[in-house]
Amino acid sequence: MKRKRVMILGPGKSGKTSLANILNGVEGPAKRTPNMVYGKYTLDVPGAYLESPWMHQHLIAAQQDAYCVIMISDPEQRKRSYAPGFANSFRIPLIGVITKVDIASKEHQEACEQELISAGIKPPFHYISLLEGTGIEKLIEQVKAYQQG
Repeated sequence: MKRKRVMILGPGKSGKTSLANILNGVEGPAKRTPNMVYGKYTLDVPGAYLESPWMHQHLIAAQQDAYCVIMISDPEQRKRSYAPGFANSFRIPLIGVITKVDIASKEHQEACEQELISAGIKPPFHYISLLEGTGIEKLIEQVKAYQQG
């Protein structure tokens, strides 16, 4: 039986690959992800897959290889990454994550919350900082809970 992973979605430069490296136990700098990358525990999806609506079908199909989806919202992004109701395309558990909380203003974090809600993800959300390590442990706990069923 094929091992399922956690799928990580988000806009470019939102910290997807860095988060995947943490979940996979990989050290070192993150590199640009041009294609879907199957890691030990993750499925790292390039931000371009979200930016191109015709690529959405590939994301929906790839959920068969995942036990949950982390959808990242980046407070530094000025445009929406997810279409309204986008999360409703998935039949596996969804986790909403807001990154870069160490540098984001409260207003930008609230805009991220609204984007995730509009996409169809229900709160509570995880607020993380990959640089400071804030919120990572709680996120890992929730991912492990979904992994164990």
